[in-house]
Amino acid sequence: MAKILHIETATKACSVGVSENGKLIAIKEELSADFTHAENITLFIHEVVQKAGWVMKDLNAVAVTSGPGSYTGLRIGVSTAKGLCYALNIPLIAVDALISLATQAQQKYPGKTLCAAIDARRMEIFSSIYNEHLELLKPISADVIDAKSYGEFEPFVICGDGAEKLKTIWEHRNILVDAEIYSSIQGQIALAQEKLRAGEIENVAYFEPYYLKDFVGTQPKKRD
Repeated sequence: MAKILHIETATKACSVGVSENGKLIAIKEELSADFTHAENITLFIHEVVQKAGWVMKDLNAVAVTSGPGSYTGLRIGVSTAKGLCYALNIPLIAVDALISLATQAQQKYPGKTLCAAIDARRMEIFSSIYNEHLELLKPISADVIDAKSYGEFEPFVICGDGAEKLKTIWEHRNILVDAEIYSSIQGQIALAQEKLRAGEIENVAYFEPYYLKDFVGTQPKKRD
């Protein structure tokens, strides 16, 4: 029996839930441009645990988004997860935010190439691209996007909050933009269950989020 608490705070979505043996039991989410993670996360945790009919000591592990994403959001999620693991003496599981997004997209778009994208402000995104089997085609990177970006992977579906700003500049390409698929613990569940089964857990004392701060951009023009 594996009872896992899931925490997703890499984006503006604050998503918390619990699963048992790979099945979602309870979930609580809020999408806010104000990034209300700090105010909500503890309340959401207690709510989903209570909704499942459990107490905190029933948990067998905590799964948290490892990044990339919002610096503040990731810090809040990871520090909360680590505190619970220390207090309850249970394992910490880290789940990549982009593969979590792609896992959700695969259910909606089977057989498609998938680009998972997280907003990094302006025309920058954190992204990875996967084939229909969720095998990596383009490793995680932080990119400045233009009208021709990722052309070698077309056709594909792009999802996540990084997709919204691409609707206009990519409207004439063979790309389906679906910003309705957002960062949620629902993409974590199977991944976290498998990691726990395989013993792929983190060192609670030393684990840190993967921020991926550096961006690939054009060089400024030289002045005469």
